[in-house]
Amino acid sequence: MSAKVPEIDKMPVLFIGHGSPMNIILNNSYTESLVKLGKELPRPKAIMVISAHWMTDGTYVMCNERLKTIYDFYGFPRELYEIQYPSPGSPEMADLTCKAVHKAPVKCSNQWGLDHASWAVLKHMYPEADIPVFEMSIDYSFNEWQPKMMQYHYDLAAELGELRKHGVLIIGSGNIAHNLSLIDFRNVDAKPYDWAVEFDEKVKANLLSGNHKDLIEYLNMGKTASLAVPTLDHYLPMIYAIALQEKGEPLEFIHEGFQHASISMRCFKIG
Repeated sequence: MSAKVPEIDKMPVLFIGHGSPMNIILNNSYTESLVKLGKELPRPKAIMVISAHWMTDGTYVMCNERLKTIYDFYGFPRELYEIQYPSPGSPEMADLTCKAVHKAPVKCSNQWGLDHASWAVLKHMYPEADIPVFEMSIDYSFNEWQPKMMQYHYDLAAELGELRKHGVLIIGSGNIAHNLSLIDFRNVDAKPYDWAVEFDEKVKANLLSGNHKDLIEYLNMGKTASLAVPTLDHYLPMIYAIALQEKGEPLEFIHEGFQHASISMRCFKIG
């Protein structure tokens, strides 16, 4: 039986647009915003990342005590594959997550580690890798977009609120607009596509107004939606983040901008 975890002040919730793995080694306004954020936030007891890169049949959390760094990308400079992020795991908080969620079974897994949706971000925020980290997977067993499925993820995520009271910093890591088929890979500073800007601005407006309904049913935001979100893997971590916004909680943007023409790097903090 695991020990009772004491409650502390409620931690904020983050959504981080992580973009290209090259951000691991780049020094730009985006990575500088992450460094600044890590210094300003209250120090977490643990960090849970809902990762765009851990898609599973069902929902899992990592219960490992020791974590491996996963290089879930290819064709990048050797330097990226030599970097490690050796943070400890957090079996205790992973166990608490399994107990907190009633919408669906959340199971323990020891078969994963930290993919770049996690460590590419945390390397800038907490470079010492001395805070326990665990990931939560996204159930991707639904094979197509449907409002019922989006609401399912939103409702499941809302049950994670208890973790905030136990010192867990919850981070959804994905991208609001993320279209790799139209990416300008050679130019990180390429002018963003009009459709990417339009969709990103619509999402921004809905975030500021607290209109979660349209964010959940994002295809209702116009024809730019299907271009900006051709697959759900990078969009769903944002849904997990907004589901944790309590009534009256402020939302502020940490970073705004685009990379490679088709990727929104928008990041925000709740609480």
